[in-house]
Amino acid sequence: MDNENSRRDFIKKSAALTLGAIAATAVVNKTLAATEFIEKEILADGAVKFNLPKLPYEYDALEPHIDKLTMEIHHDKHHQAYVTNLNKALETIDPNVLKNISSLDDIFGMMDKMPVAVRNNAGGHSNHSLFWTLMKPHGGGIPTDKLAEAINATYGSFEEFKKQFADAAMKRFGSGWAWLVVNKGKLSIGSTANQDNPSMHLDALEIKGTPVLALDVWEHAYYLKNQNRRADYINSFWNVVNWETANNLFTSAK
Repeated sequence: MDNENSRRDFIKKSAALTLGAIAATAVVNKTLAATEFIEKEILADGAVKFNLPKLPYEYDALEPHIDKLTMEIHHDKHHQAYVTNLNKALETIDPNVLKNISSLDDIFGMMDKMPVAVRNNAGGHSNHSLFWTLMKPHGGGIPTDKLAEAINATYGSFEEFKKQFADAAMKRFGSGWAWLVVNKGKLSIGSTANQDNPSMHLDALEIKGTPVLALDVWEHAYYLKNQNRRADYINSFWNVVNWETANNLFTSAK
């Protein structure tokens, strides 16, 4: 038992030293860098830790479309839990694996070596960090610039795009996310289960690429206001979309 405890202590200390060598200001992933809402890694107690990013607006800023209480709980409780649990899960990783990790992109590229807890919580942290930036007060309307051109070229019209995106969000059984992604310059719509992300290197994903637009369809994202009416929540989302961020993501990925 003493030997086992010593081994665990050695692994934790080695992991802390390995992560401590990583630059403290490493960008979490390329997607967030493009939004200029960069979540960073910082040194804490000798190890790299992920932090909860602040919302880029007040909790009530998206009302009446998304209510204040939902935003408070969603950000402060749900998103914080993913960050906390991700940091805990990383403490269990073999230091030989950890030495190759400096960002969420690195984690997504090594999913076959990661335990389920890292997959779920890294995805939850990344997805939510992006989601907050894809909404804004007095948002909505229609996209412009290169993204608008690509949407019209791919789907024929913005209305047809909205219909297909909403359909993907509605048909995601249980919890998950709806996505618009770009892959090799081409747009596609799909969804992922739970907190999976199209950037993860997972063969089972139905959609892969760089996220351009994301919609959280877990019930905690809408249940307080819309109860079980996911369709109402999806309709509300179109009134707060930050198309500037989406366009930046699209153009930076090409």
